[in-house]
Amino acid sequence: MRALAELIMRGRMQATLVVVGSAAVPLLFWLSAAASCLVLLRRGPKDAIGILAWAMLPALVWWHFGEPRTLMVLLGSLGLALLLRAGHSWVRVLLGSMALGLVYGVVLGAVFREPIADLAGELHKLMPQMLEGVYQQFSVDERARLEALIAPVLTGLMAALLQIVSLLCLMLGRYWQAALYNPGGFGREFSALRLPPALAFGLLLVMLIGPNLGVELAMLTPLCSVPLAFAGLALLHGLGLARFWLVGLYVALLLFMQLIYPLLVAVAIVDSLIDFRGRLARKNGAGSANGEG
Repeated sequence: MRALAELIMRGRMQATLVVVGSAAVPLLFWLSAAASCLVLLRRGPKDAIGILAWAMLPALVWWHFGEPRTLMVLLGSLGLALLLRAGHSWVRVLLGSMALGLVYGVVLGAVFREPIADLAGELHKLMPQMLEGVYQQFSVDERARLEALIAPVLTGLMAALLQIVSLLCLMLGRYWQAALYNPGGFGREFSALRLPPALAFGLLLVMLIGPNLGVELAMLTPLCSVPLAFAGLALLHGLGLARFWLVGLYVALLLFMQLIYPLLVAVAIVDSLIDFRGRLARKNGAGSANGEG
Protein backbone atom coordinates (compact mmCIF):
# COMPACT_ATOMS: atom_id res chain seq x y z
CA MET A 1 0.00 0.00 0.00
CA ARG A 2 2.91 2.35 0.64
CA ALA A 3 4.08 1.81 -2.94
CA LEU A 4 0.66 2.89 -4.18
CA ALA A 5 0.79 6.01 -2.00
CA GLU A 6 4.22 6.84 -3.40
CA LEU A 7 2.86 6.43 -6.92
CA ILE A 8 -0.05 8.77 -6.17
CA MET A 9 2.25 11.46 -4.82
CA ARG A 10 4.84 11.11 -7.58
CA GLY A 11 3.07 13.57 -9.85
CA ARG A 12 -0.24 14.92 -11.12
CA MET A 13 -0.45 12.42 -13.97
CA GLN A 14 0.04 9.41 -11.69
CA ALA A 15 -2.41 10.72 -9.13
CA THR A 16 -5.02 11.41 -11.81
CA LEU A 17 -4.66 7.92 -13.29
CA VAL A 18 -5.14 6.24 -9.91
CA VAL A 19 -8.05 8.44 -8.83
CA VAL A 20 -9.93 8.26 -12.15
CA GLY A 21 -9.14 4.62 -12.90
CA SER A 22 -10.28 3.34 -9.52
CA ALA A 23 -13.45 5.48 -9.65
CA ALA A 24 -14.34 3.89 -12.98
CA VAL A 25 -14.13 0.33 -11.56
CA PRO A 26 -17.34 -0.56 -9.65
CA LEU A 27 -15.79 -2.07 -6.51
CA LEU A 28 -12.77 0.25 -6.27
CA PHE A 29 -14.55 3.55 -5.63
CA TRP A 30 -13.19 3.47 -2.07
CA LEU A 31 -9.64 3.51 -3.45
CA SER A 32 -10.44 6.59 -5.52
CA ALA A 33 -11.82 8.34 -2.44
CA ALA A 34 -8.80 7.39 -0.31
CA ALA A 35 -6.35 8.53 -3.00
CA SER A 36 -8.26 11.80 -3.37
CA CYS A 37 -8.08 12.34 0.40
CA LEU A 38 -4.31 11.79 0.31
CA VAL A 39 -3.89 14.36 -2.46
CA LEU A 40 -6.12 16.87 -0.68
CA LEU A 41 -4.49 16.39 2.72
CA ARG A 42 -0.97 16.75 1.35
CA ARG A 43 -1.31 19.31 -1.42
CA GLY A 44 -4.33 21.31 -0.29
CA PRO A 45 -7.47 22.30 -2.22
CA LYS A 46 -5.78 24.63 -4.72
CA ASP A 47 -3.22 22.11 -5.94
CA ALA A 48 -5.60 19.14 -5.75
CA ILE A 49 -8.66 20.64 -7.45
CA GLY A 50 -7.56 19.72 -10.98
CA ILE A 51 -6.96 16.07 -10.05
CA LEU A 52 -10.17 15.79 -8.05
CA ALA A 53 -12.24 17.31 -10.86
CA TRP A 54 -11.24 14.44 -13.14
CA ALA A 55 -12.35 11.97 -10.46
CA MET A 56 -15.86 13.42 -10.61
CA LEU A 57 -16.32 12.37 -14.24
CA PRO A 58 -16.60 8.58 -13.74
CA ALA A 59 -18.54 9.18 -10.51
CA LEU A 60 -21.08 11.28 -12.40
CA VAL A 61 -21.33 8.58 -15.07
CA TRP A 62 -22.14 6.01 -12.38
CA TRP A 63 -24.78 8.36 -10.97
CA HIS A 64 -26.32 8.64 -14.44
CA PHE A 65 -26.66 4.85 -14.52
CA GLY A 66 -28.39 4.76 -11.13
CA GLU A 67 -25.39 4.23 -8.84
CA PRO A 68 -24.91 7.37 -6.71
CA ARG A 69 -22.69 5.85 -4.03
CA THR A 70 -19.39 6.40 -5.89
CA LEU A 71 -19.94 10.15 -6.05
CA MET A 72 -21.40 10.28 -2.54
CA VAL A 73 -18.43 8.57 -0.91
CA LEU A 74 -15.95 10.60 -2.98
CA LEU A 75 -17.49 13.96 -2.07
CA GLY A 76 -18.21 12.89 1.51
CA SER A 77 -14.69 11.70 2.27
CA LEU A 78 -13.25 14.86 0.67
CA GLY A 79 -15.50 17.00 2.86
CA LEU A 80 -14.22 15.20 5.96
CA ALA A 81 -10.65 15.56 4.67
CA LEU A 82 -11.15 19.32 4.46
CA LEU A 83 -12.16 19.35 8.13
CA LEU A 84 -9.08 17.38 9.10
CA ARG A 85 -6.76 19.52 7.00
CA ALA A 86 -8.22 22.65 8.58
CA GLY A 87 -6.88 21.44 11.91
CA HIS A 88 -10.07 20.06 13.44
CA SER A 89 -9.81 17.09 15.77
CA TRP A 90 -10.97 13.60 14.93
CA VAL A 91 -13.87 14.11 17.33
CA ARG A 92 -15.16 16.95 15.14
CA VAL A 93 -14.54 14.87 12.04
CA LEU A 94 -16.69 12.10 13.51
CA LEU A 95 -19.42 14.64 14.27
CA GLY A 96 -19.11 15.89 10.71
CA SER A 97 -19.61 12.34 9.50
CA MET A 98 -23.03 12.33 11.19
CA ALA A 99 -24.13 15.35 9.17
CA LEU A 100 -22.74 13.55 6.14
CA GLY A 101 -24.75 10.48 7.07
CA LEU A 102 -27.93 12.54 7.17
CA VAL A 103 -27.24 13.77 3.64
CA TYR A 104 -26.57 10.20 2.57
CA GLY A 105 -29.87 9.13 4.10
CA VAL A 106 -31.84 11.80 2.26
CA VAL A 107 -30.20 10.93 -1.07
CA LEU A 108 -30.59 7.17 -0.61
CA GLY A 109 -34.20 7.60 0.47
CA ALA A 110 -34.93 9.51 -2.72
CA VAL A 111 -32.93 7.36 -5.18
CA PHE A 112 -33.76 3.95 -3.71
CA ARG A 113 -37.22 4.68 -2.36
CA GLU A 114 -38.93 1.75 -4.12
CA PRO A 115 -36.26 -0.92 -3.36
CA ILE A 116 -36.20 0.16 0.28
CA ALA A 117 -40.01 0.02 0.46
CA ASP A 118 -40.01 -3.45 -1.12
CA LEU A 119 -37.38 -4.71 1.31
CA ALA A 120 -39.27 -3.20 4.24
CA GLY A 121 -42.41 -5.02 3.07
CA GLU A 122 -40.55 -8.34 2.95
CA LEU A 123 -39.13 -7.80 6.42
CA HIS A 124 -42.58 -6.96 7.73
CA LYS A 125 -43.85 -10.30 6.44
CA LEU A 126 -41.00 -12.08 8.23
CA MET A 127 -41.49 -10.17 11.46
CA PRO A 128 -43.78 -12.77 13.12
CA GLN A 129 -41.13 -15.45 12.53
CA MET A 130 -38.21 -13.24 13.59
CA LEU A 131 -39.87 -12.14 16.84
CA GLU A 132 -41.61 -15.49 17.40
CA GLY A 133 -44.19 -15.24 20.19
CA VAL A 134 -43.40 -11.65 21.10
CA TYR A 135 -44.93 -10.24 17.91
CA GLN A 136 -48.34 -11.75 18.68
CA GLN A 137 -48.40 -9.91 22.01
CA PHE A 138 -48.12 -6.51 20.34
CA SER A 139 -51.23 -4.39 19.94
CA VAL A 140 -52.41 -3.24 16.52
CA ASP A 141 -50.91 0.21 17.08
CA GLU A 142 -47.58 -1.24 18.17
CA ARG A 143 -47.45 -3.45 15.08
CA ALA A 144 -48.23 -0.48 12.86
CA ARG A 145 -45.53 1.59 14.51
CA LEU A 146 -43.03 -1.25 14.15
CA GLU A 147 -43.86 -1.53 10.47
CA ALA A 148 -43.44 2.23 10.00
CA LEU A 149 -39.96 2.10 11.60
CA ILE A 150 -38.56 -0.51 9.21
CA ALA A 151 -38.00 1.74 6.18
CA PRO A 152 -36.29 4.62 8.10
CA VAL A 153 -34.05 2.17 9.95
CA LEU A 154 -33.08 0.47 6.68
CA THR A 155 -32.28 3.85 5.14
CA GLY A 156 -30.26 4.76 8.22
CA LEU A 157 -28.31 1.50 8.06
CA MET A 158 -27.46 2.08 4.40
CA ALA A 159 -26.44 5.67 5.14
CA ALA A 160 -24.37 4.57 8.15
CA LEU A 161 -22.55 2.04 5.97
CA LEU A 162 -21.57 4.80 3.53
CA GLN A 163 -20.66 6.98 6.51
CA ILE A 164 -18.30 4.26 7.73
CA VAL A 165 -16.81 3.80 4.25
CA SER A 166 -16.21 7.55 3.97
CA LEU A 167 -14.42 7.60 7.32
CA LEU A 168 -12.34 4.56 6.39
CA CYS A 169 -11.34 6.19 3.09
CA LEU A 170 -10.24 9.30 4.97
CA MET A 171 -8.31 7.20 7.47
CA LEU A 172 -6.58 5.30 4.70
CA GLY A 173 -5.58 8.58 3.05
CA ARG A 174 -4.36 9.91 6.42
CA TYR A 175 -2.44 6.68 7.04
CA TRP A 176 -0.74 7.01 3.65
CA GLN A 177 0.14 10.62 4.42
CA ALA A 178 1.70 9.63 7.74
CA ALA A 179 3.53 6.66 6.22
CA LEU A 180 5.18 8.93 3.64
CA TYR A 181 5.81 12.07 5.65
CA ASN A 182 5.30 11.33 9.37
CA PRO A 183 5.79 7.61 10.18
CA GLY A 184 3.65 6.51 13.10
CA GLY A 185 1.72 9.78 13.16
CA PHE A 186 -1.66 8.35 12.24
CA GLY A 187 -1.34 5.55 14.81
CA ARG A 188 -0.72 8.06 17.61
CA GLU A 189 -3.46 10.31 16.29
CA PHE A 190 -6.11 7.59 16.11
CA SER A 191 -5.12 5.93 19.38
CA ALA A 192 -5.67 9.22 21.22
CA LEU A 193 -9.26 9.59 19.96
CA ARG A 194 -11.74 9.74 22.85
CA LEU A 195 -15.22 11.24 22.99
CA PRO A 196 -16.08 13.67 25.81
CA PRO A 197 -18.71 12.30 28.25
CA ALA A 198 -21.34 14.88 27.25
CA LEU A 199 -20.98 13.98 23.59
CA ALA A 200 -20.95 10.23 24.14
CA PHE A 201 -24.08 10.27 26.29
CA GLY A 202 -25.72 12.79 23.98
CA LEU A 203 -25.28 10.37 21.08
CA LEU A 204 -26.63 7.54 23.22
CA LEU A 205 -29.64 9.64 24.17
CA VAL A 206 -30.43 10.42 20.53
CA MET A 207 -30.09 6.73 19.65
CA LEU A 208 -32.57 5.74 22.35
CA ILE A 209 -35.22 8.46 22.19
CA GLY A 210 -34.96 9.49 18.54
CA PRO A 211 -37.40 6.84 17.26
CA ASN A 212 -39.90 7.84 19.96
CA LEU A 213 -39.93 11.45 18.80
CA GLY A 214 -40.76 10.62 15.20
CA VAL A 215 -40.65 7.69 12.83
CA GLU A 216 -38.19 9.38 10.45
CA LEU A 217 -35.82 10.11 13.33
CA ALA A 218 -35.22 6.36 13.65
CA MET A 219 -32.66 6.89 10.89
CA LEU A 220 -30.48 8.71 13.44
CA THR A 221 -29.89 5.62 15.57
CA PRO A 222 -27.39 3.91 13.23
CA LEU A 223 -25.80 7.24 12.29
CA CYS A 224 -25.11 8.17 15.93
CA SER A 225 -23.59 4.77 16.62
CA VAL A 226 -20.76 5.28 14.10
CA PRO A 227 -18.71 7.85 16.10
CA LEU A 228 -19.07 5.67 19.19
CA ALA A 229 -17.92 2.55 17.35
CA PHE A 230 -14.84 4.32 15.98
CA ALA A 231 -14.07 5.67 19.45
CA GLY A 232 -14.30 2.11 20.76
CA LEU A 233 -11.80 0.93 18.14
CA ALA A 234 -9.50 3.83 19.01
CA LEU A 235 -9.59 2.79 22.66
CA LEU A 236 -8.53 -0.76 21.86
CA HIS A 237 -5.68 0.54 19.71
CA GLY A 238 -4.69 3.00 22.42
CA LEU A 239 -4.46 0.30 25.07
CA GLY A 240 -1.49 -1.15 23.21
CA LEU A 241 -2.95 -4.54 22.34
CA ALA A 242 -0.67 -6.85 20.41
CA ARG A 243 -1.14 -7.04 16.64
CA PHE A 244 -2.48 -10.59 16.98
CA TRP A 245 -5.38 -9.42 19.14
CA LEU A 246 -6.15 -6.43 16.92
CA VAL A 247 -6.30 -8.66 13.84
CA GLY A 248 -8.56 -11.03 15.75
CA LEU A 249 -10.77 -8.10 16.72
CA TYR A 250 -11.30 -7.03 13.11
CA VAL A 251 -11.91 -10.59 11.97
CA ALA A 252 -14.49 -11.01 14.74
CA LEU A 253 -16.04 -7.67 13.78
CA LEU A 254 -16.53 -8.91 10.22
CA LEU A 255 -17.87 -12.30 11.26
CA PHE A 256 -19.95 -11.28 14.29
CA MET A 257 -20.91 -7.70 13.48
CA GLN A 258 -24.19 -7.86 15.41
CA LEU A 259 -22.32 -8.76 18.61
CA ILE A 260 -19.02 -6.89 18.38
CA TYR A 261 -20.36 -3.57 17.05
CA PRO A 262 -22.68 -2.88 20.04
CA LEU A 263 -19.82 -3.84 22.38
CA LEU A 264 -17.59 -1.21 20.75
CA VAL A 265 -20.33 1.38 21.24
CA ALA A 266 -20.72 0.41 24.92
CA VAL A 267 -16.96 0.43 25.51
CA ALA A 268 -16.66 3.93 24.02
CA ILE A 269 -19.40 5.25 26.34
CA VAL A 270 -17.72 3.76 29.41
CA ASP A 271 -14.32 5.08 28.31
CA SER A 272 -15.72 8.60 27.99
CA LEU A 273 -16.27 8.50 31.76
CA ILE A 274 -13.33 6.42 32.98
CA ASP A 275 -10.58 7.26 30.44
CA PHE A 276 -8.82 3.90 30.42
CA ARG A 277 -5.83 5.20 28.44
CA GLY A 278 -5.26 8.09 30.84
CA ARG A 279 -5.38 5.74 33.82
CA LEU A 280 -2.99 3.35 32.11
CA ALA A 281 -0.59 6.17 31.23
CA ARG A 282 -0.60 7.46 34.82
CA LYS A 283 -0.05 3.94 36.12
CA ASN A 284 2.93 3.47 33.82
CA GLY A 285 4.23 6.98 34.43
CA ALA A 286 3.96 7.92 30.74
CA GLY A 287 2.57 11.03 29.12
CA SER A 288 -0.46 11.11 26.89
CA ALA A 289 -0.04 10.37 23.20
CA ASN A 290 0.10 13.25 20.78
CA GLY A 291 -1.58 12.91 17.38
CA GLU A 292 -0.37 14.24 14.09
CA GLY A 293 -1.34 17.86 13.54
